[in-house]
Amino acid sequence: MIGNIHSTESFGTVDGPGIRYVVFTQGCLLRCQFCHNADTWEIGTGKLMSVSEIISDVKSYLPFIEASGGGITVSGGEPLLQIPFLIDLFKECKKLGVHTCIDSSGGCFSNKEQFQKNLKELLKYTDLILLDLKHIDRKKHVKLTGMANDHILEFAKFLSDRKTPVWIRHVLVPTVTDDPEDLQKLGEFIGTLENVQKVEILPYHKLGVYKWEALSHDYPLKNVDPPSAEKVTFAYNMLTQSLRQPSITK
Repeated sequence: MIGNIHSTESFGTVDGPGIRYVVFTQGCLLRCQFCHNADTWEIGTGKLMSVSEIISDVKSYLPFIEASGGGITVSGGEPLLQIPFLIDLFKECKKLGVHTCIDSSGGCFSNKEQFQKNLKELLKYTDLILLDLKHIDRKKHVKLTGMANDHILEFAKFLSDRKTPVWIRHVLVPTVTDDPEDLQKLGEFIGTLENVQKVEILPYHKLGVYKWEALSHDYPLKNVDPPSAEKVTFAYNMLTQSLRQPSITK
């Protein structure tokens, strides 16, 4: 099986537990204003890589992965645009005893029969989902990402119903995603989910601005600065106040 891949990283430490081999897939439906991987948006491009190529490379790092309790994380872009590829990749990972993780916004989640069938098959081989919840307010989500969030919230509920472990991630952007009322509503929604193992607040940064400039895109948040540590702590407390699990950590 061949996938459209943007790049790989052999020593990821922020995309799931332990040391991770990270695969960045090519293609995404969202156009997030704070995206630091804008060069992964275009669908059907990138480097064509086979499952065997990736697995061969992963094997080179198995001692580090195993010693740290790590694994493989498929990010993007949006990995779920290439579910058949992920199924084959994760099947091979399971043969090696490698922990599998997907970093997804749920932007391509669909109730179509074939998508659901493929997704359910994929989840058999998936240990963890890093679920990026951009905004709880529908209109603000459209402005921020170019897409409504109805199906994304459905995806979160879908994973909850199946008890698929998730880490919830929320990018905190001052004046955009840090409104206390919105954070409270998002926290209440997260509190309805039964599969949340962890909540992470990702402070907004400008490390990907150069990619927007290289692509001749106008960066919409150029006048926004990263949030303070106090605002990050406040947001974390708001999102975790309704959680069912008492052991949730940052």
